[in-house]
Amino acid sequence: MPPASAGLSIGRAGRAGQIVWGGLGSCIAMAPLLAIKFAPIPIVFGFIPVAVVFAMRIPFLLCLGFVSFSFFRLHEAFPVLNPFKIPLLLALPTLASLVWHTFATRQIKPYWNRELSAFAVFFVLVTIGVIFASNKPTAISYWTGNYVKIGIMTLAIAWLTREPKQFFTANYAIVFSGVAVAYVAIFNKLNGLELVEGTRVSIGRSMGSVLGDPNDLSLVLSFPLGFAISLVITKHRMWLRALGLVAACVIIYAIICTQSRGGLLAILAVSGIAGMQVIRSKLVLGGIGAVAGMVLLAAAGVNDRQSGGAHEEGIDESAMGRIYAWGAAWNMALKNPLTGVGLDNFTENYFFYSTHWDGMNHAVHSTWFGVLGETGFLGFISFMTMMGFTIYRAVMTKRLLEHADVPPIAKSTSLAMVACLAGFCASGTFLTQGFTWPIYVLIAMTVGVAEYARGAVSETGESSRNSQQAGARSCK
Repeated sequence: MPPASAGLSIGRAGRAGQIVWGGLGSCIAMAPLLAIKFAPIPIVFGFIPVAVVFAMRIPFLLCLGFVSFSFFRLHEAFPVLNPFKIPLLLALPTLASLVWHTFATRQIKPYWNRELSAFAVFFVLVTIGVIFASNKPTAISYWTGNYVKIGIMTLAIAWLTREPKQFFTANYAIVFSGVAVAYVAIFNKLNGLELVEGTRVSIGRSMGSVLGDPNDLSLVLSFPLGFAISLVITKHRMWLRALGLVAACVIIYAIICTQSRGGLLAILAVSGIAGMQVIRSKLVLGGIGAVAGMVLLAAAGVNDRQSGGAHEEGIDESAMGRIYAWGAAWNMALKNPLTGVGLDNFTENYFFYSTHWDGMNHAVHSTWFGVLGETGFLGFISFMTMMGFTIYRAVMTKRLLEHADVPPIAKSTSLAMVACLAGFCASGTFLTQGFTWPIYVLIAMTVGVAEYARGAVSETGESSRNSQQAGARSCK
């Protein structure tokens, strides 16, 4: 019997057809809002019924489009898209469709598990911390403008991503979005645009984009890298593996252009997890990783950076800045153990809690210390619990699907979850990403793949038992 969400697909088109229909449906769903600037009101209202029908039919594709634009900031990488407010245009029909199919048609059946409980606890703690933040307007602004959207979409992604065809589409969207951002980064590098310290590439820095920080850009790119490499080493069709290889090469080169040490660690972590699937000897894998690390450092030209380069003696300025910031985060948690200083309040409180002042506030440059400083010890414990549950679930799901009779895309997606989580943990130690999209998308997709694996493996086991019973009866 087909899953409940199967009724949401359009016809019986193949994978390419689904993508085409999804893109067409997304455009039609957004058409009324886009047309407000270009068409008379009657025409706009004429589009609304068609847009509503398509929005109700493709909630997953709308959700995926929203994540692609919000996470990869495609509208900032390609400024021509910025005036259309595409993330907002995709969020509204996605939420409407999710609510409709959850409460009206009941074609989407929400479920709950340990990982979502841990996420909910952390979300509540962050929300309570907003009330007690040292600068409430800043905390409220970030919560309403970003974090509440992350919270809602985390549940939406988890409940909508539950079938191999959706894994396939998600892999396509994530890899192509990563390649698009990587292309812009490489273009900027080759043309000397948006460079930080003269050598480190960024995107949209002049417009205040999240990708304007080379470190954050490298972490965003490490996410599609995990999917691309997983496509390469899983037994897919040759063209799909070739696509993954090309995408991985482009993304790695773009990360190298950022000269981010955290980004290089992410490359090693993601590649290491993938390498464990094809290289059984840990000694050989470790040797390859050590050589690869030196090659990446040389290729990235980290020693030539103005901050953190080889010209700085002892512990370089960049490293010392992180140490001072981490100390400030610790002091914030000591003074506010239950709530921290509040969401997005670290930089504003740096002066009051740091033991070293050089005339300017600094970012924490660590996911773990960022969460510690802004949510206190209680929030930090909750966050680490959420991370631990998610990593355990991702590893168990990968092992469960490795020898199961499931489509290759399900296996590569489960491997990508483990690789991306490893990359996040490695790079997140030096990058501030506790309250941005990457980890929450990973949690949601891990939960979705795990839910699929639980059902698929149980069905396979039931079919196997039925076959054995039938064989036993025939022998009699």
